[in-house]
Amino acid sequence: MRSMTRRRRRTLHLAAVGLATAALTFAFVSPAQARPDTGGADVTGADQTAVSGDIDQYVKMYDHPMGSQIRLHEGTAEEPKGGLDDVIIEASVAGIDVSGWQGNVDWPAQWNAGKRFVWVKATENTNYTNPYFAQQYNGSYNQGFIRGSYHFATPNTSSGAAQADWFSNHGGGWSADGRTLPGALDMEYNPYGATCYGLSKASMTQWILDFSNRYKARWNKFPAIYTSTSWWSQCVSGDFSSTNPLWVARYASAVGTLPCCWGFYTVWQFSSSPIDQNTFNGAYTQLQAIATNHD
Repeated sequence: MRSMTRRRRRTLHLAAVGLATAALTFAFVSPAQARPDTGGADVTGADQTAVSGDIDQYVKMYDHPMGSQIRLHEGTAEEPKGGLDDVIIEASVAGIDVSGWQGNVDWPAQWNAGKRFVWVKATENTNYTNPYFAQQYNGSYNQGFIRGSYHFATPNTSSGAAQADWFSNHGGGWSADGRTLPGALDMEYNPYGATCYGLSKASMTQWILDFSNRYKARWNKFPAIYTSTSWWSQCVSGDFSSTNPLWVARYASAVGTLPCCWGFYTVWQFSSSPIDQNTFNGAYTQLQAIATNHD
């Protein structure tokens, strides 16, 4: 009996030590490991990996922001330095785009700066989700923004339909509420290798078509396509101008030649300073219509 009692006491003592050690470890988590503000949303999948470790390091390793590879390959030498004042446009609405690199965004400050719409990065490939998505997507909406989400495509890793599903299931949905922009497909230079991901122009066109059609089937809305004229000319042969709004990237005071075969752009990303700057090609009521009408 005494032997049994000693064993119980020892077990209780070890358990107490373990709990104390765990509490001590938790108390000294570094600021770099702090969780982002998720707006109360559940964190699953790849996000769970992020919140259990260094979130910012996770973002740096796996998050490729919109336009990052275009700027890397095409440069920003002509990038306007004075914002919209240096850009040749007529009726327009000012907006931005953000990813995990921006962390928790100060939405009142962006609103006070005159921004009225935003696209938030939701996903990449079929294994990455933005750990700051809820704060960025819900926070912008609560501030009054018309907002949408975007997917960074990696066409050599899985099918267009698979990536459209991953995107749709992790923040890429659409609703005709007047406040939600269609999802956007980010098509740009491969951050891991060959410019066109090892695909022929015909194969790349088919991949984009698969993504677009899958998204349309799920949400009754075609996704916008973000790209640069240079990348598109090298890698794509198809014509998406009758279905998909064009979001073109060119860091200059004029938008220049558009990718084939669009006759006009819907959104233009013209600068990356101090955050990605976009202008909508039309009046605010037209922006609202895109967020309201089914295709």
